[in-house]
Amino acid sequence: MAKCAFCDKETTFGKQLSITRSHISKRTTRTVKPNLRTVKAIINGEPKRVTVCAKCLRAGKVQRAN
Repeated sequence: MAKCAFCDKETTFGKQLSITRSHISKRTTRTVKPNLRTVKAIINGEPKRVTVCAKCLRAGKVQRAN
C-alpha cells in the first residue's frame, strides 16, 4: 500500500451504512485513500523521489528539489 513518507498516512477502511426507514439495512466496506503525490524532495542532502500527501506539501514539511 502507498504511504506518505513524512506522516505515514495510508489507506484506511471502514463501514458505509445504508439507512432505510430509520433502520440500518446494509453495511458495506468503504475505502478512504489519502491524496498522495510523487515529488522530488531533498532528503539527507540529496534529491529523491518520495510519495507525500498533499497536507504535508501544503504545511511545508517537504523541501522540494528543483
